[in-house]
Amino acid sequence: MKIVFTPDWFLGIDVFIEIFSFIILSLFFYYSIKSYKLSRNRNSLLLGGAFLLIALAELATIFTKLVLYYDASFTQSIGQAVVTYKVVQSVDVFYYIGFFFHKLLTLIGLYAIYRIPLKRRLSGDIILVLAFLVIAALFSQGFYYLFHVSALLLLILIINNYYSIYKENKSDNTKMLIIAFIMLALSQILFIISNIGILYAVAQIVQLVSYLTLLILIIRIVKHGKKKKSNRHNIRYVRNNTRK
Repeated sequence: MKIVFTPDWFLGIDVFIEIFSFIILSLFFYYSIKSYKLSRNRNSLLLGGAFLLIALAELATIFTKLVLYYDASFTQSIGQAVVTYKVVQSVDVFYYIGFFFHKLLTLIGLYAIYRIPLKRRLSGDIILVLAFLVIAALFSQGFYYLFHVSALLLLILIINNYYSIYKENKSDNTKMLIIAFIMLALSQILFIISNIGILYAVAQIVQLVSYLTLLILIIRIVKHGKKKKSNRHNIRYVRNNTRK
């Protein structure tokens, strides 16, 4: 059974891309905390937490693929075919668990991002949503496209939410956020048709660029917040001197 749809020529490269994705998403979480400390905007903290879940999902994939690609000791000897079969059966459980957590954490992270701009509080339907996400993650082991279709639907809802916000505030930051989510949605479309090898590689790169866009955005927000806070302190200092 082929668990990973990575083309042979892309083996290993995808792991490095996912390592960079993990680092970028972790940095996004770090800068989200800094942004929250400057602005006390709870949404910044929630957004960072949601992307931390996606970062952990990437970490689960990294560990799983490292074993899958590089621990080939159980498939090297053709003379031990029976032993190989039994060992492969045992490690399949590890692979399925790793990829399951990757999918589940990603879907929960995207759902959390979808919920952030909504004003209504969480209700009992969250149990149904979480159950759906667990089922989608489980069944996508056999139907790989189910996970990407679920992620794509969540991203469409996210883009719709933030586009409504953009129509009100016309903020460049919101526009940049929408662009990043559109790129992420595009990567999911490419993953759906990733049985064409080259498209899997393109999807990985597009996804990485979308994460980079998000990182650039949050760094801009933090720098702007520091500058604004610094200017506020300078004004206060000038006023104090004037009074004296």
